[in-house]
Amino acid sequence: MTDPHNKSADLDEDEVLEPQRPRRKGIYALPNSITLCALFCGFYAVVMAMHGRFETACIAIFCAAVLDALDGRVARMTNSQSAFGEQMDSLSDMVSFGAAPALIVYMWGLKDLGRWGWIAAFVYIACAALRLARFNVNIGVVDKRFFQGLPSPAAAALVISLIWMVNEAGFREVSRIDGLAWTTFAVTMFAGLSMVTNAPFYSFKVFGGRRSVPFVVLVAIALGIAMISLYPERAIFGLFCIYGLSGYAVYLYKKAKGRPVSVIATSTDEPDERGLHH
Repeated sequence: MTDPHNKSADLDEDEVLEPQRPRRKGIYALPNSITLCALFCGFYAVVMAMHGRFETACIAIFCAAVLDALDGRVARMTNSQSAFGEQMDSLSDMVSFGAAPALIVYMWGLKDLGRWGWIAAFVYIACAALRLARFNVNIGVVDKRFFQGLPSPAAAALVISLIWMVNEAGFREVSRIDGLAWTTFAVTMFAGLSMVTNAPFYSFKVFGGRRSVPFVVLVAIALGIAMISLYPERAIFGLFCIYGLSGYAVYLYKKAKGRPVSVIATSTDEPDERGLHH
């Protein structure tokens, strides 16, 4: 007589003996597709620079920056974050904001400086790799309001916007312009070394969102967009120069006020930072 309390007795013998198959781990298509598009933009920028089309290369890098800002937000909005996506994003950033800008700026304005030119390009790409590696290991303990060092998309934008601005002004032969090659050297070194500093650069992650702002702020944003549209290359270069210096200004200001300057778990009033101060 079959035991009524034995549920397995009612199952088919094949069903009981068949081992349970492990669940397949899939890859989220939407955010990773955006990351691949950003990677393509970085690759395309290098190809265009090899053919002397530096303005197109600059635009491709800026497109990569926009896509890089979108993939993480799309992943959070669709609840499709994954460890694979994080690693894919870092590798894409290394190409689009590390290798590509270094190669482009070298071909555009550093190659005539000889060894100093490739040293500057190497310093930039090495600092980009170090910055991305540090970001990955500190992602859980950094104050969400600040970046530790200049973010790689901003560093790339600083270098690339210089190329775009000079090309838009009609200067094609960099070596024939007194001081321009060394100015490019200085900007490249500054952008590279700024990525590995401990200066706090505002992340804008807590700007806007659910927090209300005065109406005048929207008016100022509209006026700023209108001004940028008049001379986009100059405005973008100026904005990223200001942002590139802002981290050092914040660092010196906090030092003068006797406040902590490290961005490692410095926030106590943000929900994302709870548990990081024990």
